[in-house]
Amino acid sequence: MNARAANCSQLNIRKLGLMDYEPVWRAMQAFTDARDETTGDEIWLVEHPPVFTQGQAGQAEHILASGDIPVIQVDRGGQVTYHGPGQIVAYTLIDIGRLELGVRQLVSGIEDAILAVLDSYGVAAERLAGAPGIYVDGVKIASLGLRVRKGRSFHGLALNVDMDLEPFRRINPCGLRGMQVTHLAAFARVDMAEVEKRLVSSLGRVLGYNDGLRQTATTLP
Repeated sequence: MNARAANCSQLNIRKLGLMDYEPVWRAMQAFTDARDETTGDEIWLVEHPPVFTQGQAGQAEHILASGDIPVIQVDRGGQVTYHGPGQIVAYTLIDIGRLELGVRQLVSGIEDAILAVLDSYGVAAERLAGAPGIYVDGVKIASLGLRVRKGRSFHGLALNVDMDLEPFRRINPCGLRGMQVTHLAAFARVDMAEVEKRLVSSLGRVLGYNDGLRQTATTLP
């Protein structure tokens, strides 16, 4: 993946902190619809208050007991997942046409980035055939869900770092009955800021930006 061949050679990083899901989602849609060939690629880093999001292929039967946690129907691929504090969500707003990437290449690159971060903490993780996401001994630690519109991606990944895992028991994560979920804190001492730093570096590397990373904002565009 060679971003240096593209018109825009920097990957812009927005660190949004804790922010409700829906305003960020709507801003992603607006950013993607408004961008053109001169718009730089961005990664938005955020934690969300507790929320279930149901993808385009989502089936209501996979939400077992949402309780007091809201459910939002969204336009990414996949089934239901949970977002909450202690989870790093990285939205990848990438012009894949400009980088000459296919969707499968982008997904594979994001997976590689997550695997590299986990490996840096001594955690041996893997992909599982037929089960999107990243797993440790068959237990899910990260999920992916993307949408591509006119060659530009939005949505992205969620990496469980140090969070309350109980809400995952209220759903079939990603539509997989009986799927168990874990977080990085079960295997290593973690600091959210450090994990975030490693993830950004890893994503930049797999996308070909290398040293071209730039923190641009702490707010939505």
